[in-house]
Formats: sequence, structure tokens, C-alpha cells
Amino acid sequence: MKIPLVDLKAQYLELAPEVGPAIGAVLAAGNFILGEEVAQFERAFAEFCGAKSAVGVANGTDAIHLACRALGIGPGDEVIVPANTFVATLIGVEQAGAKPVLVDCNASDFLLNPALIPAAITSRTKAIIPVHLYGQCADMAAIGPLARTHGLRVIEDAAQAHGASLGGQSAGSFGDIGCFSFYPGKNLGGYGDGGACVTSSPAVEHRLRLLRNLGSVQKYRHEIFGVNSRLDTLQAAVLLVKLKRLAGWNQARRAVAQRYSQGLAGVAGVTAPTVNPGASHVFHLYVIRVPRRDAVLEYLQRNGVGAGIHYPIPPHLSSAFAHLGHRPGDFPVTETLSNEILSLPLYAELRPEQVDYVLDTLRHALD
Repeated sequence: MKIPLVDLKAQYLELAPEVGPAIGAVLAAGNFILGEEVAQFERAFAEFCGAKSAVGVANGTDAIHLACRALGIGPGDEVIVPANTFVATLIGVEQAGAKPVLVDCNASDFLLNPALIPAAITSRTKAIIPVHLYGQCADMAAIGPLARTHGLRVIEDAAQAHGASLGGQSAGSFGDIGCFSFYPGKNLGGYGDGGACVTSSPAVEHRLRLLRNLGSVQKYRHEIFGVNSRLDTLQAAVLLVKLKRLAGWNQARRAVAQRYSQGLAGVAGVTAPTVNPGASHVFHLYVIRVPRRDAVLEYLQRNGVGAGIHYPIPPHLSSAFAHLGHRPGDFPVTETLSNEILSLPLYAELRPEQVDYVLDTLRHALD
């Protein structure tokens, strides 16, 4: 049996009768940049996230970059980000000219540890970017008040958390701006790159619309220095089709995750994901901790299980961020996790017998 980490072909087979006509309508109209489907998707996605507005951009990294700029964050400023995240979180901050300041994560849920944030705050700190990693919201009940106490903005990196919630509130709606990616493998993914910022501030929304479109919302009138970062109409048409199914897909992901967790109960050495109280986890990834991770991964892949690692090299140990001056040992929890975490295949179309095969193969790998 061969089971990929993500199976986008299986998803497409379900969507083909709707996606084809949606794409065809855009092709027939010929309005490929900021067409009506973009505005329709923005309205629908904002409602889905419990925000007043959404602004489509070219990708999730640009969403973070433009969110920083929309809030006036730039050169000389610092932004607190988790050490345990994908490099795009840091890249978005640096594209705005600011400096990412890293804080370690919790060993239990792998999310930003709020207790460590105060020590990282300086006179130059302007914002905190909690990352809703793997599909679970960070501890916004602690991070929000902490940000308000210190006069900091909050930008949520919700690139992996479409539809996640905490205490009934949706990811992306806690802070000043929520940033999403529509990379194809996401819970809500396009057929190419795409992203969005959601906000409930009309002033922030207006600035985001200027920034994403060369500083203009009216043709040839450029109010500020912006960039070219627009969600294209074809992607918006695809996302409109998919958004209607997202809640159901997320529920199917939870069912797969539950089957994994039940099957892993009592398996020596394996730590299944923690779901925090009040959290609705959407399991963009199902990430476990295992001993001898690299050997286990090799065994799984050799036996047809497309497992992966998210992420094998923490950003602070990547040569791309050597300028931040960090060394091994600076963020011990993040570094320990990077040597133990393993992502198992998870998507809405994964069948019970496939889950069971993954579990059986994992148990053999651990023998």
C-alpha cells in the first residue's frame, strides 16, 4: 500500500464537476486580476473567519509582510515570533524591514510559550506573531492580554489553521490581522500560490488594499509605496468552490486524527498530539514525537507511508538566519522537537484501512 503525505488528486476527483466550470467562467470573462471572484471570496472568507474583511494577496509570506507594513512596522522595529515555525514567518517580518525576535515553544503542544514572551520585549518591540502551528490556535487567552499590557500589535500566522478556533473564536480574528496561506497542501488550498489577510479594522483593510496593489485602489492613483501581491481571479474561483467544503473536510481530518491517537495509545515511546482545552484543532498536520526519528521515517517511507518532518531545521539554525546570531542550545525545546517530530499522512479522503496500515507500519518501525 502506498499512502502519500497529502493526496490532492483524491480531493480533485471530488471537486472536478464544480472546479472546471468555475475556472471556465474566469477564462471566458478574461478578468484575471482582481476579478469579481476575488471580491466574492474575500467576503465569504471574512465571514468564515469571523472578521469584517479579508484582503487577498499572492501568498502567505506576503500576508505577513504586508500585515507588518499595514501596522506601521518597519526598520528598527522588533517582532516576537516563535522559534518553532516555518521560515516564512521570519521572512515576512524581515521583508518589512523589522527584526524577528525568537521565543521558544511549549513541549506539550509545540506552540509559542507565552511565559517566555515578557523577557523578549524591548523598547523596540512592536508586535507579537503567534503561529497557530499544525492547525491548533496558540494560547491567545494569554497572548492577547500580554500584548495589550505592553501596547503591542498582534498578527496571527494562521497559515495552517483555516477553521481552527479557541473558545469558540476563529483563528485569524483574535489579533489586529490574521494571515493565511492558500498553498495547495493547506486545509484550504488553491491550485497555485495564494494568501489573505483578515481584519476588522476599516483603516487597516484600506492600507492592506493599497499595499497589495502597488499603493493603489484606483487605477493610476498611487497613494503609498506598495507591492504587486494580488490573489488572482483563477485561484479565487477555486477557493470559492473549496470553501463550501472546508468545515466538512476539517471534521474528516479530526476523525482521522482521532483514529491515529486511539491507535497510538499505549505505544511505547510515541507521543501523540495534544489538543488543548477549548481548542478546535483542524489537524493540518498530525505530528507525533518518536525515538530514533530518522530511522523510523526511513522505514515508513520504504514501506509506502509518505511521512515527513515539519520541520527538521529550526529557523535559528538555518544559514539564512545566521545574521540573528543564534547558536545551538538557544531554544532547547524547539531543538529537541526538531529531532523527534514526525508528520503522518493526513487528509480528509484518507480511508480507515489506510490509517490502520500507517499505524501497523509505525509499530513495526518501532520494534
